Amino acid sequence: MNIAFDAKRAFLNDTGLGNYSRTLISSLASFFPQHQYYLYTPKTGSLFKPDADNIRIQLPEKPFDKIFKSAWRSRSVVSDLLNHHIHLYHGLSHEIPQGIQHTQVKSVVTMHDLIHERYPGQYPWLDRKIYSRKFRFACRHADAIIAISEQTKRDLVEFYGANASKIHVCYQSCDPGFAQVSTNETKILVRRKYKLPDQYLLYVGSIIERKNLLNICKALRSATDVHLPLVVVGKGKVYYDQVKQYLQENNLEERVLFLSYFRQENGTTGVEASDLPAIYQMSRMLIYPSFFEGFGIPVLEGLNSRIPVITSNTSCLPEAGGNAAFYVDPGQPEDIAEKIRLVLHDDALVSKHIANGVAYAQHFTNEKAATAVHQVYQSLF
Repeated sequence: MNIAFDAKRAFLNDTGLGNYSRTLISSLASFFPQHQYYLYTPKTGSLFKPDADNIRIQLPEKPFDKIFKSAWRSRSVVSDLLNHHIHLYHGLSHEIPQGIQHTQVKSVVTMHDLIHERYPGQYPWLDRKIYSRKFRFACRHADAIIAISEQTKRDLVEFYGANASKIHVCYQSCDPGFAQVSTNETKILVRRKYKLPDQYLLYVGSIIERKNLLNICKALRSATDVHLPLVVVGKGKVYYDQVKQYLQENNLEERVLFLSYFRQENGTTGVEASDLPAIYQMSRMLIYPSFFEGFGIPVLEGLNSRIPVITSNTSCLPEAGGNAAFYVDPGQPEDIAEKIRLVLHDDALVSKHIANGVAYAQHFTNEKAATAVHQVYQSLF
């Protein structure tokens, strides 16, 4: 079978959507090598360099499509799918091209979340309109919908009236690098590279209002008996400025290290993905009290890293954390502070949760994630 992907984010996105795309494509090519995989992207980049024999990269070929790449991706790519004898097209991030519903090509779309519908105030008006139009179109015309959590499935039915019978919940997997124990040499090198403190708390995620970094900082302020610094991996704009202002007003600037803005001695800025497992594994805990997620991959990364994970008791996060995470009310900084204290002082309970995390994380391996998606493909033929 010839399977095509909207691979733009696999090549160009360095956050969650890109990680999902890269991991799933690579896993499918590895575990189901009998198929040919076509990656349709307006351009390539340094983030993804697939080298499997059954993967083929497809760039715009016609002069018009090379100029109007966005139009190619959203509509005229359909003619390329037909020319390349594609049997199935998978939109990996909420979209499928217009016109595909009038062809013999089967279509699948992955829906990650509908956060713009739940929190419209956090998105510009035009962005919300564009997202809603594209997402609704994909839900209406795709032959199958993959939701990355039960929460997302419920939202698709609630907000878009999507047909529940064609929605399949297929959980994401986690980069297996997080489950591999970093050597002491690697940890020493990473600690020196980013000038990390000996012990620290960890937050990983975009610095946006929904992900709730400000309440972590408020928890640090209230937990006067907790003296560990917080290392933040992630970037932001307006909300980042709000967090920085709060830290300044409360004399907490020295307590929080924004690693993604850290300039290394060689002049580069940010955190290399290959260093993340060691950064996780050297931390005392991951704190991720997001108000709402489609799934929450950092939770899974923390469980695989064998560290305690504090996360929210809302949305899909209990799906990601299972019986292994420590849960908090994300709107209550005191609750977050109390869980930080608990994790720091109850070694027996922490050991139990870490053991649960190692076992629970086995539900989210690359092979299981790829197999679940492949079963959706097979159901269409």
